[in-house]
Amino acid sequence: MADRIDDEDYPAYSMGRAAEILDVTPAFLRALGAAKLIEPLRSDGGHRRFSRYQLRLAQRARELVDAGTGLEAACRIIILEDQLAEALRINAQLTANK
Repeated sequence: MADRIDDEDYPAYSMGRAAEILDVTPAFLRALGAAKLIEPLRSDGGHRRFSRYQLRLAQRARELVDAGTGLEAACRIIILEDQLAEALRINAQLTANK
């Protein structure tokens, strides 16, 4: 159980709870899925389940959309930000191992 609490990728949040936490509509979360920013896991009953990591991405998307960025552009920006952060992490790790 403790592993799940600390696991950022554990799909702990239902669609309704995720929308409530982020103060968005379920349609906004579905649109993020359609734009391929987040792909929630599905429960045995077929309901969408979101992780904390996915909620952070959705929150960033909301910030960009609220600032006037189109949804598709916001999703692309977030994907590029995520890729950059990962590349910087790998570079730092490789530099530290030299």
